[in-house]
Amino acid sequence: MRYFHLPCLALTLSIVLPLTSASGFWSTAYAQDAAEQASIAPDATSADKPIDSLLTDLRRARDPETAQSIASTIMTAWGDSGSATVNLMMQWANEAIGEKRNAAALDFLDQAIVLDPTFAEAWNRRATLHYTMGSYRKSMADIHHVLALEPRHFGALAGLASILAESGRDEMALKAWERYLDVYPADREAQETVTKLSEKLAGNRT
Repeated sequence: MRYFHLPCLALTLSIVLPLTSASGFWSTAYAQDAAEQASIAPDATSADKPIDSLLTDLRRARDPETAQSIASTIMTAWGDSGSATVNLMMQWANEAIGEKRNAAALDFLDQAIVLDPTFAEAWNRRATLHYTMGSYRKSMADIHHVLALEPRHFGALAGLASILAESGRDEMALKAWERYLDVYPADREAQETVTKLSEKLAGNRT
């Protein structure tokens, strides 16, 4: 899941899933990584807005580039736990992931979650890592934690949709992508994915 966010399916930020766009599980769809997301710099005004306001802006945005800038700002905000210790664990986890030391990365993410079980991005990052390691069941369990803490986490929704699609559960995947688009409607890749899934399901019914 950019980690599961695709243009956001996050790593933040999200380890970014190369699934679709969106990015957290994931960044659309989780799936651009933090570096990609940071390349579109949001303006200072939007950076100072609270998350709820930014998510409202994202839902209203119709221009893909504007929406991606807002999404990047949101992912950055979600990536800050407010705790220097937890943030350090996340930093070490990212470094370990970059060096392909997955066991160490999991240890750091586990510690971050123990220190702050309400920090959704730690669950999201771990979901993404489990996904890249092929542990879909564990990834899905972590995604559910993310969405319980933040139902509007578009990265996690992208990750959820991607796993469901890859496991052949197209109808459930379609519903997950529709939930994603309700939060991040300007994501063109997610729109195209929904169209293709809808056409596929319609064809199966005929």
